[in-house]
Amino acid sequence: MMPDASRLYDVIDGTWPAAAQWQEGPFLLRRGEGGGQRVSAATALGAVTAQDIDAAAQAMQAMGQPRLFQIRMGDEALDAVLATRGYHIVDPVNLYVAPVAQIATRRPPPVTAFCVWEPLAIQIDIWAKGGIGPGRLAVMQRAKGPKTSILGRQNDHPGGTAFVAIHDHVAMVHAVEVLPHQRKQGMAGWFMRLAAFWAQANGASHIAVVCTQANTGANALYASLGMALVGQYHYRKHPDDME
Repeated sequence: MMPDASRLYDVIDGTWPAAAQWQEGPFLLRRGEGGGQRVSAATALGAVTAQDIDAAAQAMQAMGQPRLFQIRMGDEALDAVLATRGYHIVDPVNLYVAPVAQIATRRPPPVTAFCVWEPLAIQIDIWAKGGIGPGRLAVMQRAKGPKTSILGRQNDHPGGTAFVAIHDHVAMVHAVEVLPHQRKQGMAGWFMRLAAFWAQANGASHIAVVCTQANTGANALYASLGMALVGQYHYRKHPDDME
């Protein structure tokens, strides 16, 4: 059965984990420690009140984090309340998934992409150039299931990198970064295919990825691979915390 959005939300938490998370009222709070929005945002576990929102916002401020809520499918009421409070929509995201057998059909050409764990220094440098720094590298280290990174080479030089981890038999690809001069040559597609072969060898039935709706090139790639768009989420951020 194709994983739905609800299952993929759990896969995101399992493959890109926060430094800590706990329930406070009807919210799940996360401490991100510089790992990005996914590991810092609060998510609703049920119906919320204005007082619940205030308490969650205060808790995030106490951690030194922005007041940030992830709005998932089914959170329309919370979304509306946050909108009336002036919270801005940030980074709407699409969720894609496919059976691994659908993507694991063509291996990358020789010396084009490799699975590597631990990540090599050149991968850390490529991620840094794309704004993926120590906080996000720490997230990768925290992931508890099977995991790997992918190093790409093109034109006889390192070209990109990505991270893959498995949770609940779903492999999720994160932190895809291709150097600017190596883009538009198919590297990200080879990353997805190699990730699917690796996932298949490690017991995953499906492969998934999240992508901002603004990234037209990546959305086109995942659609071209036949991956199903099964859901979305976005963030609401307090106006005083906008950068």
